[in-house]
Amino acid sequence: MSRFALSVSRGITRVTETALGPYQAAVVRIGFAATWLLFLLREFPHRQEMYGPDGPWSWDLAQQLIANNHAFTVLMWSDSQVWFEIVYALAVLSSVALLLGWRTRAMSVLFMVGVLSLQNRSIFMGDGGDNVIHLMSIYLVLTRCGQVWSLDARRARLAREARARGERNEPDRVGPALWGGFGLVLAAATGAGRIEDGWLGGWFTVFWGLWAVQGLWWAVGRVARTREPRILLDVVANVVHNAALFVIMAEACLIYATAGWYKIQGSRWQDGTAVYYPLHLDYFSPWPALSDLMSAHGTIVMLVTYGTVIAQVAFPFTLFNRRVKNVLLAGMMTEHAVIAVVLGLPFFSLAMIAADAVFLPTSFLHRLGEWATRARGVLLRRDGRTVPGPREPQPETPEQTEQTHVGFTA
Repeated sequence: MSRFALSVSRGITRVTETALGPYQAAVVRIGFAATWLLFLLREFPHRQEMYGPDGPWSWDLAQQLIANNHAFTVLMWSDSQVWFEIVYALAVLSSVALLLGWRTRAMSVLFMVGVLSLQNRSIFMGDGGDNVIHLMSIYLVLTRCGQVWSLDARRARLAREARARGERNEPDRVGPALWGGFGLVLAAATGAGRIEDGWLGGWFTVFWGLWAVQGLWWAVGRVARTREPRILLDVVANVVHNAALFVIMAEACLIYATAGWYKIQGSRWQDGTAVYYPLHLDYFSPWPALSDLMSAHGTIVMLVTYGTVIAQVAFPFTLFNRRVKNVLLAGMMTEHAVIAVVLGLPFFSLAMIAADAVFLPTSFLHRLGEWATRARGVLLRRDGRTVPGPREPQPETPEQTEQTHVGFTA
């Protein structure tokens, strides 16, 4: 009994003291921000037909649907063309900012608003990949996904180094400015009745709650005379982050398990021919010669068909064995890459690869960061600039958090 109690105590301590999986959270952030950004840029010439006020799914039809399902989208605040262009531009800019990890906490909220606004405006424009982005944009708001591989982490590191040299850090002005600006927008939207109430306040509670939490975080860092209030906020933030990361993992497992079990019930998946048919659809054949080459061999089609079902059904169970999980994870990522090329579904594949990245081992992500740093150094040296040696960014400990997490942080 004492051994069990000790294990529980260690688990609670780990969950509350540390934001687990900082590298996994960072790569998920980068993956989904990049996927959504590339999608917005590719569809930029077609944005009017997809989400504009004069598109096939008209503004009036969208307004009727939103009135029934109460989905959130700021595009329903106005049918003005100028307003649509502003929202689309903000969606692009927030994706870039989240990708780089600039003011991650604020940008994750703006990123979520952009995703929900565009996707809920025209619900028939999405596919499975869009649904994954839709969910993950909400989960990312609850994670501390800017602790590594971000401009936020770089800013925190430079501040620590400056303090170590005895230099005084300049007060943060950008964070409070963003917080104040978002507060004014929220107040205006609330006063105009644009944010509807719902169960427990609905989106009204979500946005004002996030805004109030950020204000409390900044106020405690500036006003509190003792460490206890800040430590308490860090504990709460760590627990929320770890819970959100667990939900992301569970969501990925649920997607694969559901897809796998549904495939088992299909006759074409049972006889091993399911993969053959999409390879001969014009819509899914951007490279007809490649599709014909793959479908010309019945054995390959059968192996891919059965292998896909086995991998999807078995994946949640392989999480208990690290080696088997890593092998199957590499295979599934490779399969998504093949789907992106052969079937012409790049954004669906990128979204699934980004979701799979939450299961990547930390040691591999460390090496990936080192490779990226070395590649960056080689490129800069070719340009004639000198760069410091590779330095692996480290997530901050609670003790460092007390000193550096002041204002708007990751």
